[in-house]
Amino acid sequence: MTSLPEDPPQLLGEDDRDTAVQRVQEAYAEGHISREEMDERLHQVLTAKTQSELVPVLASLPEGNAGTTSTIAAAGGRIQRRGAWRVPRTLKVESAYGRVHLDLSRAVIEHPVVDIELQLGTGRARITVPRDAIVDFDGLHTGWKDTRYKTGRGSHSGGPRIRISGAMGFGRLKIRHARR
Repeated sequence: MTSLPEDPPQLLGEDDRDTAVQRVQEAYAEGHISREEMDERLHQVLTAKTQSELVPVLASLPEGNAGTTSTIAAAGGRIQRRGAWRVPRTLKVESAYGRVHLDLSRAVIEHPVVDIELQLGTGRARITVPRDAIVDFDGLHTGWKDTRYKTGRGSHSGGPRIRISGAMGFGRLKIRHARR
């Protein structure tokens, strides 16, 4: 009698690792684990190579709020967020036509990775990110004009990762780093 072959272990992706790190940090911030336990669990998360290695590390932790998603939608006109606003883990912005301006330079960013999904028909968009942010917009599909982005001077160290995805019809996305 032959046995069925086992499935190969599922490798750990960057998104899964970031989510696990966030859950451990949130558990510490909420007082569920000690500083020493947080350090030990973070080491385990950062050295894990497969999904199965994360299971015992995260098993006793409360479910995090990493799945928080907010949607801003308008048929037309202007969508604008600026000042000290709280940025969710995932932000969906939908507009048939009009302008979008998201200023994250003074926003409260509690997550190491923020996903911004744009679904824009016609109109331009501008996103201002913190000086130390790392920006990734490979998941954005533009129909008419290319995205304008100039890498910031401090975008290589320790800031939040801003991932921009979605689709834009007619219009241009401009991404810039805050000056201060």
